[in-house]
Amino acid sequence: MWFYLILLLILPVLLMLMLMPKLLPRLRAMKMGQTIYELGPKHQQKQGTPNMGGILIGGITAVVFLAGGIYQLIRMGEPVFSLKHPLFPLLLITLGSMAIGFADDYIKDVKKRHDGLSPKQKLILQLGVGLVFSIYCYFYVGSDILLPFTQKTWDLGIFYIPVMTLAVMFMTNSANLQDGLDGLLSTVTFFGMFAFGAAVFALGEAAGISQSSKVLLLTGCLSLCGSVAGFLVFNHYPAKIFMGDTGSMFIGGMMVGVGMLSKCAFPMLMFCFTSVMSSVSVMLQVAYFKATHGKRLFKMSPIHHHFELCGMKEPQIVLMYAGVTILTSLIGIWMMSPFFPAK
Repeated sequence: MWFYLILLLILPVLLMLMLMPKLLPRLRAMKMGQTIYELGPKHQQKQGTPNMGGILIGGITAVVFLAGGIYQLIRMGEPVFSLKHPLFPLLLITLGSMAIGFADDYIKDVKKRHDGLSPKQKLILQLGVGLVFSIYCYFYVGSDILLPFTQKTWDLGIFYIPVMTLAVMFMTNSANLQDGLDGLLSTVTFFGMFAFGAAVFALGEAAGISQSSKVLLLTGCLSLCGSVAGFLVFNHYPAKIFMGDTGSMFIGGMMVGVGMLSKCAFPMLMFCFTSVMSSVSVMLQVAYFKATHGKRLFKMSPIHHHFELCGMKEPQIVLMYAGVTILTSLIGIWMMSPFFPAK
């Protein structure tokens, strides 16, 4: 098992190191570069940096997850094509979210329409993906979620579907907002999803999650961790490539997908804390701006740009966010600990 887990981390890194040098020249030749606007921090030096590196993050993660998942299902004697385990549902939420991000990037970078998908188009597409996935979870996972620090669950009943549909929309947009600095989303994703996958795998019978589901969810988390680790080689400051909405929405889909399939919606907020706070900072900024008729709570939102405008360098902010993610991930594990098997 240990060899399998290590391979899940190493294989995506090797694939990224092999494929990214071939993708970069193609993106440059197609002039699929990031457009930097005048608002906010001065990032004009990033103008023209290739975008849509998330194609490889999503593609490599999906291939490794699918291969590893099928191998594990066969090893455990489980049917491969079954809705009772999360292999294909997790691919649905991640690749569905990625497709929305890809459409947005394609319109902006290929069609050169800088607005991309309209907010209404994005919301409708995210609503569709979230609704389908929530309905699946309602019937095949259950309408209950684990209550932190207890061995109890909270059954939302039919309200599970609209609540979790909103959760899908919130988390995918939160990951998208987090992707604003070189290496930021890749770094916090590695630490957060590594801890999340390990904690889900450690859940006991009281959580009501089958062993095959726990193995598959861990496989998905580690596949993503390996992909973003390899991507960081090219995405750390100063970035040679950005993941774009293609990558950030894939990551958001994986975050919320693992959270819902493991019934860990509340702990998910800790493992993905900095992404959540990116959305919260935007909402607070808008609310404060309207309430005070033009005053700002932060110099700029999402809040990582506030820290940047306060004088912090991008690598410093990424390091700070990594530390916060490690701390909040430990809190997330603590929240789930009553559901771990007694020694």
